Amino acid sequence: MSDNPLANVGDLGKPFDTLVKKIAKGVGTLYEPRRIGNVAEAEAEASKIKAESEIEITDLHRRAEQRRIEEEAKHQKNMEDITAKAAPHLNEDANPDAMDDDWVANLFDKCRIVSDDEMQSLWARVLATEANTPGTLSKRTVNLLSDFDKSDADLFTRLCGFGWVVRDVVPLVFDVQADTYIRKGITFDTLSHLDTIGLIQFDGLAGFKQISLPKRFAVSYYGKLLYLEMPQDANNELNIGKVLLTKIGQELAPICGSKPVEGFYEYVKEQWKEYLPAAEKD
Repeated sequence: MSDNPLANVGDLGKPFDTLVKKIAKGVGTLYEPRRIGNVAEAEAEASKIKAESEIEITDLHRRAEQRRIEEEAKHQKNMEDITAKAAPHLNEDANPDAMDDDWVANLFDKCRIVSDDEMQSLWARVLATEANTPGTLSKRTVNLLSDFDKSDADLFTRLCGFGWVVRDVVPLVFDVQADTYIRKGITFDTLSHLDTIGLIQFDGLAGFKQISLPKRFAVSYYGKLLYLEMPQDANNELNIGKVLLTKIGQELAPICGSKPVEGFYEYVKEQWKEYLPAAEKD
């Protein structure tokens, strides 16, 4: 089997082929895993010849050059792994050609040092999302993601497990001391941390409300609808808890890999029971 992960993804059609070519155009070849070593070795030999005419090559110089070659090879492998992992997330109508070249170069400048499998999977979903719909993810989101460690990503993913669609995606956190949140590690301290790193707004006191709501509307939790009926014909307000996603949080929420929390639909239904239609209250 080839040591190039891109050679093992099978026939995934034009979108993936176009994505690989787009990346190669912006950051260098991905098809030839040995090329980076060959190029580095050639450069090293050229440096050696030049240096020999000026200074004596020492073991220190040789070790430094070898380290550079190995480091570049690791970066190359990380880039290829992430690209291969993006393949299953590409839509048939993906449009990688329309991706901004600077965005692509910036993403791979940030993710080339990422070797952890789970973090690579997250970066792959970021890449695929942008390839599917160019312009979806900002460069600022990519830059912030590069500062995350694995625990940050895991914590945000767990929080998004409480996310409902109420116009936008909103993690519904009504009481940070409730067991349903504590069991998932969602506490005052962890929410404060996510606020500090720019993924959410956290108001531990007053919380937030959705305003200007109609008389009747539906919200959803991982595709499961809940219909609400408000007291007024228009301009209603609904308590949506103590957390809002920032713009960056909104961009990352759909691709973070979150899963619904068991029993949370029923928990939220109880929180909003005064707004349930008569048939739902029975």
